[in-house]
Amino acid sequence: MDDPMPYKGYGQYCPFALAAELLCERWTLLVISRVIDGCSRFNEIHRGVPKISATLLSQRLKQLEHAGLITRQRLENERGYSYQLTDAGRDLDPIIMSLAVWGQKWSRDMEHEDLDPAFLAWSMHTRLNIEAMPEVRTVMEFAFSGYDKGIFRFWLVVEHGQADMCLKYPGYESDLIVHADIRRFIEAWRGFRDLNQEMLSGHIRVEGPRDLKRVFPDWLQLSALSPFERKVGREALLRKRENSVAPG
Repeated sequence: MDDPMPYKGYGQYCPFALAAELLCERWTLLVISRVIDGCSRFNEIHRGVPKISATLLSQRLKQLEHAGLITRQRLENERGYSYQLTDAGRDLDPIIMSLAVWGQKWSRDMEHEDLDPAFLAWSMHTRLNIEAMPEVRTVMEFAFSGYDKGIFRFWLVVEHGQADMCLKYPGYESDLIVHADIRRFIEAWRGFRDLNQEMLSGHIRVEGPRDLKRVFPDWLQLSALSPFERKVGREALLRKRENSVAPG
């Protein structure tokens, strides 16, 4: 296979430099991390990296295939391809997780332009505690303020043991509707604020039947990185401030 898009090298035999030539290109680590997360179709990967263009995503997948990190197989009886990790790709799993943990602890604070609701929807649909949810179809609607284009809505639909995300109305009545400022919700999602305290204070407001509202926090598993304590910046102070003003 010809190199689909040659990248600039560092001119060093150092294995770290050789790895960085490939992995440090914009979007590359995010793309491979979605495949590690289990996304195997082009559209699945794109939903997990919503701000990359389809053209650039295709280029990055070709680069990763050329580098031997993923394989591409044509789907039987349907259009498109399935992307799977090679041994080299699987070896990146603990490396990417370590980078993510470092980012949770030490990276800069979130800026407004980082608050991507489409990525939040994708992340949340991978972290639902489906076993704690009713066996019947359950629809959760999220309505976030604090977004440049007004209220942003998405839906999480759980049916037959599977969770799906919808950025457009799915055609089903919502069992619960969650209202929140998007920054505040993401801060709770990442573990910087206490979700239950945010609900008690009314900053995160849940509409629906009382029995469903009561168990909603049990349905939503927070970010896999939420257990790792934030070390720097404004976000490191949020939980401490919240605890200092909590009643009792």
